Amino acid sequence: MNALADNAIMLRVKDGDLDKMGLLFERYHRQLYGFLFHMTYHREGSEDLVQQVFYKMLKYRHTFTGTGEFIHWMYSIARNTLKDTYKSKKQQVRHENVDDIAERLSGGLTPDEQLEKKQAKAELYKAMEKLSDDHREILALSRFQELKYNEVAQILDISETAAKTRVHRAVQELKNIYVKNGTLKQ
Repeated sequence: MNALADNAIMLRVKDGDLDKMGLLFERYHRQLYGFLFHMTYHREGSEDLVQQVFYKMLKYRHTFTGTGEFIHWMYSIARNTLKDTYKSKKQQVRHENVDDIAERLSGGLTPDEQLEKKQAKAELYKAMEKLSDDHREILALSRFQELKYNEVAQILDISETAAKTRVHRAVQELKNIYVKNGTLKQ
C-alpha cells in the first residue's frame, strides 16, 4: 500500500473524518489478523484483538503524527494491545484446532498431500509455541507478514542490524526445536 496515502487517510481520521477509518480497516484487517494469529494461534481471540486495535487507533488517533508510516504505528498499537490483553489478564491462549486450519488451507491437494501439509503445519505450530514471545513476534512480522527488516526495526524500535540478528536467532532457535523434536535431521 502507499504509505503516503495511508498517512493522509489517518491524518483525516485524526482531524475528525472517522468514516475514513473504514478504508484503513479494509486495507489492513487481514494482515493484522495474520500477525495476531501467529502470535496467539487463536482464531476468535485474534479477531477480537483486530477489533481492539482499530478501536484503539480511533481512541488514540490524536497520537498519530504522520511523520512515520501508518503501518508502523498500527503494529505498535497491535503489539501493545496483545501484551495488555494476555499479560495483564495472564490468560492462557486456547489454540485453534490445527485440523481446522489445515482443512482451510488444503484446497486442491490430494489426500496424501493434505495429510503431509497438515502434519507440517502442526509441527510448525508446536515449534512456534515453544519459541519465546520475542522470537515468535519477530518471525511473525518478518516471515509471515513479510515485512522488510527496516520495517520490523521501526515497529520494534530497534536498529535494522538488530532486527536481522534477532530474526537469525529466532530461525536458529526454531531449527533447534525441530532438530530436538526429530522433525529435521542435521
